[in-house]
Parts: sequence; structure tokens; C-alpha cells
Amino acid sequence: MKNIFLFGECMIELMTTSQEKSSKTMKQSFAGDVFNTAVYLKRTFADLNVHLVTAVGEDQFSLDMINYFTSENIGVNFVYKSATKIPGLYSIQLDEQGERSFSYWRENSAARQVMQHINDDAISELSKGDMFFFSGISLAVIEPEARDDFWTLIDKLKAGGVQIVFDPNYRPRLWSNAKEAQVQFELALQKSDLSLPGVDDFEQLFGMISAEEVNEYCQQFGVNELVIKNGEQGILVVVNGETTKFDITPVENVVDTTSAGDSFNGVYLGSRINGHSVADSIALASKAAGFVIQHKGAIVDKQAYKQFIVS
Repeated sequence: MKNIFLFGECMIELMTTSQEKSSKTMKQSFAGDVFNTAVYLKRTFADLNVHLVTAVGEDQFSLDMINYFTSENIGVNFVYKSATKIPGLYSIQLDEQGERSFSYWRENSAARQVMQHINDDAISELSKGDMFFFSGISLAVIEPEARDDFWTLIDKLKAGGVQIVFDPNYRPRLWSNAKEAQVQFELALQKSDLSLPGVDDFEQLFGMISAEEVNEYCQQFGVNELVIKNGEQGILVVVNGETTKFDITPVENVVDTTSAGDSFNGVYLGSRINGHSVADSIALASKAAGFVIQHKGAIVDKQAYKQFIVS
């Protein structure tokens, strides 16, 4: 059975239960781009071993979070516990069009120090995996002084034959400035075998406004497989130099766009590592993302999702 490791942060999520500005009631859950990706990957491809690589605390929220990972059949052998830190927290507010705004509290997040827990034994185990996924948020969250150790980890995994996957997922507020993010993103692209950039990420960070511009820029890094997402304008895929454009059918009943890209990523990666074609993987991943954005929250009801995805 193939093993996929996803490196990043899961947070405590608080979401308003009403779009009325006077509403003070919030629903608590757990979410985060890498965790969301892991959930939809595992729910769609139960035959794959999916593991999170992260750190939490020893508080009740952390214990509940680990139990939640387990309930989703996600491996927790690389979920480390910090004696002094706790999980990060964020809240989501939705406007009348379903678009989100966020507030974050992650200064004391255990995930920022996850690299302190990854020793030679852990690297040896991670090197036995088939795929290692991380995002721009993963990079931004870990302490800057730990990034050299992270890149050493990536180099060792890549040398061991592990497929390296990067989703840029740019969040400006997590970086001290754009230049810092640009340097780290370029390193990530140099080391990646597969990348899933969004045009909106590159527009914010590099001023690029089309999938073709993003593709042209990324070619210098030698990424084998590029999946460039551009919302309703479609998806541009480049595999070993061959470019294909895929149209997307827009979803009319958008409720909440949280986790649209994450669900797409998880399903696409699971499909590809199982040997399916790019076209079939794009179709299934788009189907999953289209379902997720018709529901509130990052993680939709498990049974409803499973019934939909097999239909």
C-alpha cells in the first residue's frame, strides 16, 4: 500500500453560524489546508495510507484533534506533541456571496516548531514514503530559522525517491514581506516533482494574471507536472512539456469556497498516484471541489461526500 505524507498545520476552526453581522454564535471544528487535503485524499482513496506530519499540544483541543485525525483514518505516527505549545486557531466570516474573511491566532502554535521533532529516525521512515506534500502555508508557518532543516529534509526525501509535491497557497500575512515568500517559493519549485499553483497566488506574489504566464515562469524550475488552477477559467496542465487545457463547469450554488483547492488537490494526487490519467484525475478532483463548495465549512459531512463521489 502506498504512503503519502502531508506536512503542515491543522488548526482549531471557528465559523459563524449565521451571515447576520450581529450573530455571536460560532461552530468549532478543525481544519487547515494540508489537513483538508489529507481528508479528501483518504475519503476518496481508502486504499492509500495517508499520514499527517505536524505538531500539536497536550491540551484537550489537541487530543480532540488527534482523535479527529484518527476518525478520518489518517495516520498520526508523525503527529508530535509539544509540552509548551498549543494548536493555532482561526475564525471564518462569510459574506452574502459565500466569500470568506479570516482572523488568525497562531503565534503559539505547536506546528511552528514541528521541525524540532524530526530526527534521523523520522527522516528514515519518511524516506520510505511514495509522496511528500507541503504548501506555501506550511513553509510560512514553520519558524524561519528551521527552514534550512526543512530543505535538508526535502533533499533527503527526494534523493530517496519520494515524489515531492508543492501547493504554493500564498497567504501574504504569514510572511514578513513578499521577497521572503518569493525566495522560498522558488526553492520549493526547484525541488518539486509536481506543483499545483493557483493563478491568484501568483498574481498576488509575482503580478502574473494568466495560467500561461505562470507556466512560462515555472518552466525554469523543471517541475515534471504542473497543474495551474485558474477558477472558472479552467485548469492548465503541463506534464513533461506537454500542455493541455481543461474547462471547468461553474457551480451555481456556491455556499462556501473554503477548502475548494484543498479538496481538489487531495483527490487529484490520490488519483494520480493510483495511476489514473491526468484527464480522469482532473475530472474527479473538479467533481469533488464542486461538491465541497456547495456546503459550509472546510470538511463536509463524511457520508454525504462518500455517496456523492462514488455516484
